[in-house]
Amino acid sequence: MSLPPSRRPSFAGTPLAQPPSMPSSRPGSAAPSRRGSFALSVTEESPENSRPGSTTLSRRSSFAASPLFRRSSTAGQIPPEGLRRKLEGLNKVPPSLGEVGQRPSSFPDRDAVQNQETEFVGAIDCGTTSCRFYIFDQWADIVANFQIEFEQLHPEPGWHEHDPSTYCREIDRCIDEGIKQFKEKGHQIHELKCVGIATQRETTLLWDKETGEALYNAIAWPDARNAANVRELRAAAETRTFHTPEGEIVGEEGIRRLTGLPLSTYFSATKWDWMKDNVPEVKDAMDRQALMFGTVDTWLVYQYTGGKDGGKHITDGTNACRTLLFNLHKQDWCDELCDFFDVPKWCLPRIVSNSEVYGVFKKGHLLEGIPIAGLIGDQQAALVGNKCLTKGDAKNTYGTGCFMLYNTGTDIVKSTHGLVTTVGYKMGPQSPMHYALEGSIAVGGSSVTWLRDNLNIIEHPREAGKLAEMVEDTGGVYFVTGFSGLFAPYWDMRATGMMIGLSTYTTKHHIARATLEATCFQTRAILDAMTKDVQLAADGPHHHHHPHHQPVVSDRKDGEVEEDVASDSGSEDGEAIRVMQVDGGMTGSDVTMQLQADILGIDIRRPAMRESTVLGAALLAGAALKLFNWNLDKPKSLAKVNRLRVDTFQSQISDEEREWKYAGWVRAVDRARGWQTNSGHG
Repeated sequence: MSLPPSRRPSFAGTPLAQPPSMPSSRPGSAAPSRRGSFALSVTEESPENSRPGSTTLSRRSSFAASPLFRRSSTAGQIPPEGLRRKLEGLNKVPPSLGEVGQRPSSFPDRDAVQNQETEFVGAIDCGTTSCRFYIFDQWADIVANFQIEFEQLHPEPGWHEHDPSTYCREIDRCIDEGIKQFKEKGHQIHELKCVGIATQRETTLLWDKETGEALYNAIAWPDARNAANVRELRAAAETRTFHTPEGEIVGEEGIRRLTGLPLSTYFSATKWDWMKDNVPEVKDAMDRQALMFGTVDTWLVYQYTGGKDGGKHITDGTNACRTLLFNLHKQDWCDELCDFFDVPKWCLPRIVSNSEVYGVFKKGHLLEGIPIAGLIGDQQAALVGNKCLTKGDAKNTYGTGCFMLYNTGTDIVKSTHGLVTTVGYKMGPQSPMHYALEGSIAVGGSSVTWLRDNLNIIEHPREAGKLAEMVEDTGGVYFVTGFSGLFAPYWDMRATGMMIGLSTYTTKHHIARATLEATCFQTRAILDAMTKDVQLAADGPHHHHHPHHQPVVSDRKDGEVEEDVASDSGSEDGEAIRVMQVDGGMTGSDVTMQLQADILGIDIRRPAMRESTVLGAALLAGAALKLFNWNLDKPKSLAKVNRLRVDTFQSQISDEEREWKYAGWVRAVDRARGWQTNSGHG
């Protein structure tokens, strides 16, 4: 976002940070110009309400957290005199709605109708460490929500499990609390028209068709117990020929050409490989042909639609493509891969689109009879929730791990720089499949909780940002957070965590800042890899140019033409990404987002409502029932969704300083790689 000089906040003209050669400041001496208040807080009206000059700026993004800014889409505006008079003292829909045949969901003035809304969309998000339930209105305002953390099981070093019964039990608690809030605001359950589900991906479950009971704990995606299995699978692949669109290819590369994925402990089939060899109950169920295989989305839909008494056994493409069993090109389970991993194809779920009615909540459930109409992996849900629905759009989610996705449209872009090719979304049974490039960082927000739980440097995750902004830089400290190896673009499971550059000068402030920078540097590595892959695809012989910066007509009454809100974050084919949409827990820290803008050298755009994962699931469900005129194949139909306020962070350092800092990170990563074999530890 470019601001004219006259509109720049007063800090914009402050000197840049000290050059790298100058000594770092001690704690408490940070210059005001480097504090986490660089966010440009932009109040964006939904397009149908916006007027020339209605965009406002504030110096500090903390102002935006004021309750005064949370709901109204007409901040700074006065309703037309006639409408204002009608609304005074009234708590009912203005007569003009009936006169023109409009419902609240189609009326442009949200303040006029927010108390009369009768249609809402729910969403469940079952993440790695917590689950939540949200209810949204047509503008993506949160009407009710509740979140619960659940137990993490670590029975052995490197193992990470969940009790499968925990998922539904804790989700149901969230639903119960959310519905209570919903009713307290004067609504009834029948006004909740549908529910979407977003889930952690790759986490693998096996259960018995006859009993509906899990055969083993869910093995969570970060679990690394199967490293030996992966080595054996890699060796076995060298004896196999795989039939790919590029011809017959031997070994792991053949698997990668079919699935877009490397052989890694990360993906579901390698977890299956461990369970079938180590859990007797799995072999027994397989012999009886009573085995059911799934990821968390499959398990939840099965349980909520009836379990052993007729529960649906389905998954969607965004979860299926993370199993190493899905052929990206045929958009279905792959016979060759099922044979290679010894997975009976009959135990796999049916693959569905991300937006359709799959079934209804079972009898006796609090949401009995309400349709389940959206199903998607959490990172792709965030892609949808950030409205990155146009080729070239990109988002980064900062959660337990970090996940950057770049929308490649209907093109399957092969990565040669350490990324994975993945399904982005399929907006309905008759809609085309869209794909994405993805870079995954195993340790994101979990590095901050490590500071709290293991080092006791902080008492709450938010304190990490406060410590970090008390110093100008890290004092030369780099922290490679390779607690379970390094994911994209390195894919080195032998890497380890490493802190380097320590001296007697180092304080907990420097360590906190280095922890935040670690996520930002890894994001830079992924962004560089994406830029190279996209450029190669653009230069390839079979590439077709699909310009996406096309003006579209919004839902505005006056018919003004505006740029599609979903496309301004992207890049033309082959160009570097200029703007990144962000969401997730770590984005609440201004200093982290400023560090990210500095390290990337591009604008970071953070919406006020950052629950993009649940919002994406809600959008998919609502679109399946054609609520609110949402049509996810036409991004302009979402113009009024989640547009109240966006904070934009812009780089405050020079290119020279940025590259100098990143060069240090590259050196640190090189030293951390391969440690478990080089040090005598592994």
